[in-house]
Amino acid sequence: MKEQSQKTKIILIGYRATGKSTIASLLAERWGFDWIDADVAVEERAGKRISAIFRDEGEPYFRDLEASTLADILTAPGPLVVATGGGAPMREETRRVMRDRGVVVWLTASVETIARRMSGDATTSSRRPALTKAGSPIAEIERVLRVREPIYREASDFAVDTNDKTVDEIVEEIMDQAPSFFFKGRRCADA
Repeated sequence: MKEQSQKTKIILIGYRATGKSTIASLLAERWGFDWIDADVAVEERAGKRISAIFRDEGEPYFRDLEASTLADILTAPGPLVVATGGGAPMREETRRVMRDRGVVVWLTASVETIARRMSGDATTSSRRPALTKAGSPIAEIERVLRVREPIYREASDFAVDTNDKTVDEIVEEIMDQAPSFFFKGRRCADA
C-alpha cells in the first residue's frame, strides 16, 4: 500500500495584484478548505504592516520572517489554500517546502494589468513598500518581474493567466488543472 501524499496545500504564487488572496478565498470555499494570506500572517506575527517592517527592520529581516512564517504554514497538518507574498518563492528552501507540501500555482498578469490593479487598490501604498527605486510603477513591475518570472516558472506546477478573466473563470481553471487528490477537498492515495 502506498503512503498518502504529503501534498495537502494549494499554494498561489505570483506578483502582487495578480489575484492571489481573492482566488485563495474562493478556491478554499469551493473545496471546503481553510485559507490563509501569508502576508497577513507575517503582519500578525510582527505586529505591524509589511511597509513598517521594511522601514524599521529592513528587507532582509522581512524576508527571514516571511520564510519562517510560510514554513510554519506549509508544514502544518491538513488541507489549506495559501496566498503567498510576491517575493516568497525567491528563496530555494521556501520553494522546496512549497513543492514538497503542495501544488504550486503561478498566477500571471501583464505589466499593464498589474499596474492598473495596484492603482485601484487603496491599500497598496500603505501596506506594500516600493521594491526598487525605478520611479514609475510600470518600471518597477518590469524590473522585478525580470528577476522573479524565471523563479516563479521553476517553482510552479502550472501557471494561470489572470488577464481579462473573471474570478470564477480563474478558479475553474485551477480546479481543472489541480491534481485529483485536491478535487472537492479530498486526498487520495498516490496512484
